[in-house]
Amino acid sequence: SPPTEEAAKLTEPLTKEDLVAYLASGCKPKENWRIGTEHEKFGFDVETLRPITYDQISAILNGLSERFEWDKIMEENHVIGLKQGKQNISLEPGGQFELSGAPLETLHQTCAEVNSHLYQVKAVGEELGVGFLGMGFQPKWALTDIPIMPKGRYEIMRNYMPKVGTLGLDMMFRTCTVQVNLDFSSEQDMIRKFRASLALQPIATAIFANSPFKEGKPNGFLSLRSHIWTDTDNNRSGMLPFVFDDTFGFEQYVDYALDVPMYFVYRNKTYIDCTGMSFRDFMAGKLPQVPGELPTLNDWENHLTTIFPEVRLKRYMEMRGADGGPWRRLCALPAFWVGLLYDDESLQSIIDMTSDWTKEEREMLRRKVPVTGLKTPFRDGYVRDLAEDVLQLAKNGLERRGYKEVGFLREVDEVVRTGDAFRTLLFT
Repeated sequence: SPPTEEAAKLTEPLTKEDLVAYLASGCKPKENWRIGTEHEKFGFDVETLRPITYDQISAILNGLSERFEWDKIMEENHVIGLKQGKQNISLEPGGQFELSGAPLETLHQTCAEVNSHLYQVKAVGEELGVGFLGMGFQPKWALTDIPIMPKGRYEIMRNYMPKVGTLGLDMMFRTCTVQVNLDFSSEQDMIRKFRASLALQPIATAIFANSPFKEGKPNGFLSLRSHIWTDTDNNRSGMLPFVFDDTFGFEQYVDYALDVPMYFVYRNKTYIDCTGMSFRDFMAGKLPQVPGELPTLNDWENHLTTIFPEVRLKRYMEMRGADGGPWRRLCALPAFWVGLLYDDESLQSIIDMTSDWTKEEREMLRRKVPVTGLKTPFRDGYVRDLAEDVLQLAKNGLERRGYKEVGFLREVDEVVRTGDAFRTLLFT
């Protein structure tokens, strides 16, 4: 949805301490930790199998609004999303349909939310001849076949992406993901969770790999979506080696984000192209596009959404390593990370397991897992061996939570047991 604009200008310019304090304001006591799940899916015309146009998407959004009482989000004269309570429906650049779920207490609530959303989308979509597909990469159509959504920030990104990598347009128009957003209690808790989840992100990529086709043929990858991020824009993606430095904390993430090139500034309901400039420049009033103007915390919040590492820090943490998938996997992904990160014992086990992994080993996993998945060699075994241990830790963590949530991980049991993510998907 379009960002909000702060009506009143700040009386004092923002300092770096303000930006650090913004991230730190996400700290919450454990009883207030929540689970926020987001997933994207491809819409297609049932008759032609072609990607759906903006007109078809607009009809779906209007139908959902009328029938299920969602409020419309507009940009200029276009409906570009929906809002209901703390849930949002939004459009990715190529019309991928995204649900950003509310912050919920249990995985049962998360799965109920996913099911309710898919029921609504299916009910409206069927009448319009539209179906939806959960995969990590558009399996059939070329980049030139994908319609472009009428959203200002995507126009800026579309022009910028080819300047900084070869696969950025594929990322924008032909990929889908599922991610979970999780809380932390303190800076130290954030550091532990960041290191554990960043090290394990390739393991999640392997377990949830689901993008082996491109333009109707096998593409040589198990997760082409994951591979695409390795050449999208390396200034704003990747495995963030500095997270494992002894000095890491909120301030180091702020330093990183200050130097990530900006995409835009949002003023007067318009996206102003600021590509190539840094937020550091903005803090000094040196953006040529808005001369002398200084940023607000809203600008900082918007900028943080344009950074795409495998784990992203806002006032919560986003797990970004998994391909989109069918509905049961949309519940399994948050179950996996909640079991690992919301249980002290499992989290400590992960930190112990990964603490001697080198930067080179983490980068190797990030690079090779998209190709060979669970069969990727690691030390004296394979990623599948790691995945078995990690999946058991996730189950143990869920057991100790006491909400009877372990069943949500059954969906990936067979994947890890056989070491074959996609064959399991085809035959279950």
